Parts: sequence; structure tokens; C-alpha cells
Amino acid sequence: MATTPAIPDPSPDERRNARTIYRRIKKRYPAMRTALEYRDAWQLLVSTVLSAQTTDETVNKVAPKLFREWPTPEDLANAPLEAVEQVVYSTGYYRQKAKSVVSLATDVVDKFGGEVPDDLDALVTLRGVGRKTASVVLAEVWDRPAIAVDTHVRRVTNRLGITSFSDPVKIEFHLKALLPESEWSGVSMRIIQFGRDVCDAKKPRCWACPLFDRCAYDLKATDPG
Repeated sequence: MATTPAIPDPSPDERRNARTIYRRIKKRYPAMRTALEYRDAWQLLVSTVLSAQTTDETVNKVAPKLFREWPTPEDLANAPLEAVEQVVYSTGYYRQKAKSVVSLATDVVDKFGGEVPDDLDALVTLRGVGRKTASVVLAEVWDRPAIAVDTHVRRVTNRLGITSFSDPVKIEFHLKALLPESEWSGVSMRIIQFGRDVCDAKKPRCWACPLFDRCAYDLKATDPG
């Protein structure tokens, strides 16, 4: 089991602020799921690994062919690496990704009998699976209380002043200390979409932001119109 990082206990004001911000984001995105298309935990696990450094749209074009060729973890574990590379080529870093998903399939078969485990500590024992990927699968497939921290979540929570941590694991645990456990499974995808729609990395649409009054970001952008 991973060691829980040392996170200062949030003050009542910090909790109230974080929960007010999250309520507004949730109001904007009342129902929010991953854009990755999948039928089960196995497909989402592989698709999430493939989604690194590319778009969900690209993965959604590639994944169906991958799963037609090798439907199960057993199939993919025994797939020729060169053939997998050809299928995942358009996702970028195709050699590393092909190696990662074949190794992942091998681990699922060898360690868990071909079934994706529904436990974070078990998931992160799989090669190529970190806390972020594991948390996505847990929250999306089983609605488990998990928070995945990617670059969008880090950027948005830092800009808003919810957390000042840069380490993803510390951000994860800080958000868990700030927000009720009943909300954790929906946090990541809502903040990610907010980061894509409004709080863009290079051109944040601050003038259209429902959190303008709550935002700690100094370099607020003005309406170009």
C-alpha cells in the first residue's frame, strides 16, 4: 500500500472555498464521464494507457481495431509486438505504448487470472499503471471514491488556489481532504473538462469563467472581443 503523503489539515475556510468552487463546476457539468469509449474495465485500462500524450478522439479511433485483433488480456499478452505497434502507431510513442499494453496484458493474466482488479493497490502493481490511470478506472467503471490527477487537474486547482502542491499524489490527497468522499469519483473528469473548455493552459477564458470571483490566478485574461 502506498504511503499517505503528509498533507496539512485544511482549515474550515479552505474546505468551504474548495466545496463552493466544486459545486459551481459540478453545476456546469452535472453528468460528466470520460470521453474514452470502452465496454469494460479492461478496455478502459488499455485506452487510458494509450491516451498519454494524445487525444481521446485518436484513442477512440485506434482502440476498436486493437480490441478486434486481441479482445482479451490473454490475446494481447501473446500478440506480436510489431503488429501491436502498427495498430497503435497514430497515438504517438507507439513503440513504448505497444510494449506497455502487452506487458500490462501479461501482468493482468499472470497476477490476476485475466481479470482487472478493482483495487488501487493491486492496479498499480501492473506495469505501466500509475495512480492516475488506476484512479480513472476505479472511478469510471466502479464509481469508487478515487481522484485522478493529470495536468489539467494540477493546473486548474493551482490556478484557483485550491492547492499549491505540484506533486500529483499530494494534490490527490489534498483534494480528498477538502471534498467529501461522496464526490471524489466525479472530481477528475469535471475539472479536466473545465480545464479544456475554460481554464486553458495557454489561453484561459477568464472573462467567461464562473469562478472568476474565486480564482487566485494573477494573470487573468481579458475578453479579446
